[in-house]
Amino acid sequence: MDFNLTEEQTAFRDMARNFAAEHLAPYAAQWDEKEIFPLDALRAAAALGMGGLYCGEEHGGSGLTRLDAALLFEELSAGCVATSAFLSIHNMAAWMIDRFGSDTIRAKYLPGLMTMDRVASYCLTEPGSGSDAAALRTKAVRDGDHYVLNGSKAFISGAGVSDLYVVMVRTGGPGPKGISALVVEKGTPGLSFGKKEKKMGWNCQPTAQVIFEDCRVPVENRLGEEGAGFGIAMKGLDGGRINIASCSLGGARACLDLATRYMGEREAFGRKLADFQALQFRLADMVTELEAARLMVHRAAATLDAGDPEATTWCAMAKRFATDVGFQVCNEALQLHGGYGYIREYPLERYVRDVRVHQILEGTNEIMRLIIARRLLAKG
Repeated sequence: MDFNLTEEQTAFRDMARNFAAEHLAPYAAQWDEKEIFPLDALRAAAALGMGGLYCGEEHGGSGLTRLDAALLFEELSAGCVATSAFLSIHNMAAWMIDRFGSDTIRAKYLPGLMTMDRVASYCLTEPGSGSDAAALRTKAVRDGDHYVLNGSKAFISGAGVSDLYVVMVRTGGPGPKGISALVVEKGTPGLSFGKKEKKMGWNCQPTAQVIFEDCRVPVENRLGEEGAGFGIAMKGLDGGRINIASCSLGGARACLDLATRYMGEREAFGRKLADFQALQFRLADMVTELEAARLMVHRAAATLDAGDPEATTWCAMAKRFATDVGFQVCNEALQLHGGYGYIREYPLERYVRDVRVHQILEGTNEIMRLIIARRLLAKG
């Protein structure tokens, strides 16, 4: 085992760190407060190769590994968690098109996705099926060379803003084997969007329902074979879970840095906070658990890169652990700031709000526990 980064990994990690410091961190509070979708910043990231991190180079992707992507998402999220998380979703949808789309579909959509001239969203969750994703009801009925879609998706990041939607639909009977994956373009007749949701965090990216009413989508826009959609969706989520875990690491690391500096500056009872042993211990626990979470995320990314048959379990464990730890570290950093941590002049409360949802999306942490336990029991 080699825990050292390669020279190349160090270079693009530093590139992402500098990008976050220049293009994300200075504007994150304004984007959050005014609910601004920072498309220009996302396109600037795409110009550096971050619009298709692990897509093939044929259509402009960067061809990086999942471990490489984990390094980048941690750095970006130290600047702005919500923007980086949206970039993760875009990358997940783009990879699904690259990995499972036909040559025609790949050539049609990927170049624009790589530059983020076109933005993509991932549509699995429905109003009546969140954690039980295999119970989704959005139907796609074959009609000649088109599918006719009816139904809706809920809590979709980028809804109404994104240009492409990778949508899981029911083309067959109940259960996962009746699900297919389609790419739906914005502007398709019958495609509409619900009201923009008011959220606790992630305010710089819009979230809304995606609604299909007799929406006609070409059969050629299907990813993979009919009935393969659930497996495609789950493969996308393996990488998405690593990315969102990495976003938790970045947010938590930023909060840890803030807390460390604050403890060296703030005085109470005639002493610096850093001189109180009880507070030193809290800081030590924060950095230790954050480092443990980082190791788990990198191990999961390595198993996914290697095609390990246990990769899904590793991704679930890493996502569960890192997103829990990430929130705890952010919350503890806020506590160490006292009242200052709770006001918007300081970025702590924004990190806490943005990181909190990571324990819910890409599969709740309760579902991660089910994945892990079922695999463990199957071995027994």
